Amino acid sequence: MAYNAPWFPPDGCIPDADAEWLRLQESWIGHAPHRFYAFLQRKTDGAFVGDVCYHFTPDRNWWDMGIVVYAPERGKGYGTQGLHLLLDQAFRVDGVPRLHNEFETTRDAAYHIHRAAGFREVGETDGILQLELTREEYLRGRA
Repeated sequence: MAYNAPWFPPDGCIPDADAEWLRLQESWIGHAPHRFYAFLQRKTDGAFVGDVCYHFTPDRNWWDMGIVVYAPERGKGYGTQGLHLLLDQAFRVDGVPRLHNEFETTRDAAYHIHRAAGFREVGETDGILQLELTREEYLRGRA
């Protein structure tokens, strides 16, 4: 969570109470395709290793997405697996036409898994990289 540290000092952990997490889950879960949220869970032991989400951004006419793998679980392939599960949900199940993600240019692992999944760069501003993937691009690569 170090990348959240500037907004949630000192360590980037969001200090919301359990009631706030419940409210957030209720507003996100069951609202696809405009909002989607899911936990990433390891099959072998059922442990939660991260989460994925997307939501419609009307002023940009795209769906912004996010993927978080908890720090102790990074480097084990869960980011790649989670991203592919999210893409299948968005493009094959919910029919989302375009996903967008943005993150710091210094996040090499995030960059590589997005590029390997077919995302293309659409811009960079102040060290924030913009990436995008359309449904057609994704399905063409997975036909």
